Amino acid sequence: MTDLWLTLVESMNAAFGEVHVMTAWEALAVLLAMAYLLLAMKASVWCWAAAFASTAIYTVLFWKVSLLMESVLNIYYMAMALYGYWLWTQGGDKHQGVKVTTWSLKTHLKLIAVTGVISLFVGHGMAMYTQAAFPYLDAATTCFAVMTTYLVAKKVLENWLYWVVIDIVSIYLYLSKGLMLTSLLFVLYVGLAVVGYFLWRTALADAREANALKLLS
Repeated sequence: MTDLWLTLVESMNAAFGEVHVMTAWEALAVLLAMAYLLLAMKASVWCWAAAFASTAIYTVLFWKVSLLMESVLNIYYMAMALYGYWLWTQGGDKHQGVKVTTWSLKTHLKLIAVTGVISLFVGHGMAMYTQAAFPYLDAATTCFAVMTTYLVAKKVLENWLYWVVIDIVSIYLYLSKGLMLTSLLFVLYVGLAVVGYFLWRTALADAREANALKLLS
């Protein structure tokens, strides 16, 4: 009986120790994710280093708790972090890094339509074969987040508007599940996305003005 009790205590201590370690790594991943967002708002190339580190941690954490699709999704984000870093440093016609740009409404409507159709297919699959509470909304936020991450890498101004919508929908999903703190975090994300949009729009306007002056001189 004593041996059984000691084994139980040791198992519980080991479990609590593992949870403590995972919580510490999770906290670091959150801090790095916030650093990514703040650096991206300033169009700093170092945002991709923060993104890579954060998503690498999340990949391992999600795998450990058997959230396999979330883990796979974060592998995609790691790849996009490398792609984004390359684009921001070596991309462009002169290999000096891409600049903030804007896409036409027609292009965005096509992008929304294609991503929307993919979301419907994914949502249908989730509704049929999983226990997802909000399969179509869950699928939409994921698919549009994947697409919008690509827009960030390309430095497309409107990426921030997509994030505003994605984050607002995410707030609804988290509130529906009683995740109040996560909901508050995403309220902050909405505010930061709005600020990011105006910062990038100013950068785009400044670049256009500089190019105009260069043509006139």
